Amino acid sequence: MRLSLVLSEALNGLRRNASMVISVILVTFISLTFVGAAALMQMQIAQMKNYWYDRAQVAIYMCTDSDVAVDATCEGGAATEEQLAEVRSKLEDETLDRYIQKFYFEDHEQAYDNFVKQFEGNEMTELVTPEQFNQTFWVNLKDPSQSAVLIEAFSDTPGVESVKDQRQYLDQIFRVLNIASYSAIGIAGLMLIAAVLLIATTIRLSAFSRRKEIGIMRLVGASNRFIQTPFILEGVFAAVIGSILAGGAVVALVHFFVQGFLAPRMLFVNFVNLGDSLLVVPLLIVIGMLLAALSANFAIKRYLKI
Repeated sequence: MRLSLVLSEALNGLRRNASMVISVILVTFISLTFVGAAALMQMQIAQMKNYWYDRAQVAIYMCTDSDVAVDATCEGGAATEEQLAEVRSKLEDETLDRYIQKFYFEDHEQAYDNFVKQFEGNEMTELVTPEQFNQTFWVNLKDPSQSAVLIEAFSDTPGVESVKDQRQYLDQIFRVLNIASYSAIGIAGLMLIAAVLLIATTIRLSAFSRRKEIGIMRLVGASNRFIQTPFILEGVFAAVIGSILAGGAVVALVHFFVQGFLAPRMLFVNFVNLGDSLLVVPLLIVIGMLLAALSANFAIKRYLKI
């Protein structure tokens, strides 16, 4: 098979069907950009889980006067000094100490100050008092997955309003991010189907416009592979351009939006970086090439009845 002749045939086909080729490039670009965004989002979720799950704390909220009517362990009103001492003693006891990495106590004033700092400028800060905030023991576990041990140990303790594992709040956040990621994958899937159909249609139109040339090739004994290859290259060429554009869009998204805008404003989050985005680019190119090659090969075989 003469490579130069095959390439010239492929280039002629691209030139004849320029508008359809541009359509393929655009659809491939948009669909693979969604694929890249979904991949980066999954990488971001994995990074955040690794970081935050290891730092998730168990909060032992002590009773306040407002908890009397809603919790049986708070019948005596706000937690007393004896009840606080009992909780501290149980945390320091060797039975639980082997599960605990460290813990600290936050009183009414500290809880109130943290609330005011977090919601600075909000009118709500003027409507609350320090006594309305629970005194809390914040516990870091050696293994965050063993939070059930603390929950069981303190759930019925007098003076304890509730025991909360912060991972449940993280799970809700990650659930929302996963839904967004899966939505991007769903949209990308629909766009990829559109790209496959468009590539197949483009190849069939290209083959139809060159039906006389194909007939002559068959008469002179050209092999099926020689006839098919230029058409497949047309689809692959258009898809590769769309894939490269999608890769560039993903890198630009990470560089300008994630690292340039989000990262400086959310220093407590470890965002994906350019290195992560560059890992996604080859994946997008491979996906684009495979889809184009398979759809073009199927279309030309159906048209030529091979």
